Amino acid sequence: MKVHEIPQAGRAAKGKPIVNLINVSPETQVKAMVPVREFSETQFLLFCTKNGTVKKSALSQYSNVRQTGIKAIKIDKDDQLIDVQVTSGSNDIVLATRHGLSVRFHEMDVREMGRDTTGVKGVELREGDSVIGMVVVKRDATLLVVTERGLGKCSNIADYRVQKRGGKGIITVNRTEKTGDVVALMEVLPADEIMIITKHGVILRSSVSQVRVTGRIAQGVKLVNLDEGDVVTAVARVVPEDEGDETENGAPASEAEQVEALTDE
Repeated sequence: MKVHEIPQAGRAAKGKPIVNLINVSPETQVKAMVPVREFSETQFLLFCTKNGTVKKSALSQYSNVRQTGIKAIKIDKDDQLIDVQVTSGSNDIVLATRHGLSVRFHEMDVREMGRDTTGVKGVELREGDSVIGMVVVKRDATLLVVTERGLGKCSNIADYRVQKRGGKGIITVNRTEKTGDVVALMEVLPADEIMIITKHGVILRSSVSQVRVTGRIAQGVKLVNLDEGDVVTAVARVVPEDEGDETENGAPASEAEQVEALTDE
């Protein structure tokens, strides 16, 4: 849909139900939003699912979308989509799991597929684990990890060595009862700001510069003080006013404009 078709509202407003904006059933859940200016032949959509499947399709395949939508990816019954991002075809991809592991691999390891396909294995998950975030590396930045107990840390992307797609991954955060599960992974710069959203509806705005850069296995520092029973459910990067609509390589800055974690609700 066109952006101007989305009703503008104040910060405290609930907004309009998705079923009133696009032709979907009431039980449909939106899992990703990708701003696109043009459907380039040289760009791709990279899909990621909870069970660690990734799929790459040419962006041009999604240029003619019917009012009722079109098939974007085939999902197994026990799986669900968690993120979709625009790529150049030569980016590195980082997948992070709820239990604090991650795998980094070259996008070229994922062959191009059609729309009505399932994809290939991006990460080998241990029992009870699931993927919570995907980063398409586009900048010389750091990776921010946030846990449900409100701890966060930044690590250099170089600390995440490139592996083959489908590996078990390496430690992203030292997961303990103090940290809880990982809820978000995103690419950030020191000048960036983030918004942390909790299960009870509290939103905190914080500067990335306040989060010191540490090693991969560190637990991090306290980003938010939580009330009893509350947990962090989502983290979003605040887009600076002077940031353009596109990245340096011409790709829409979708990663910078969407929530990088999912709630369990």
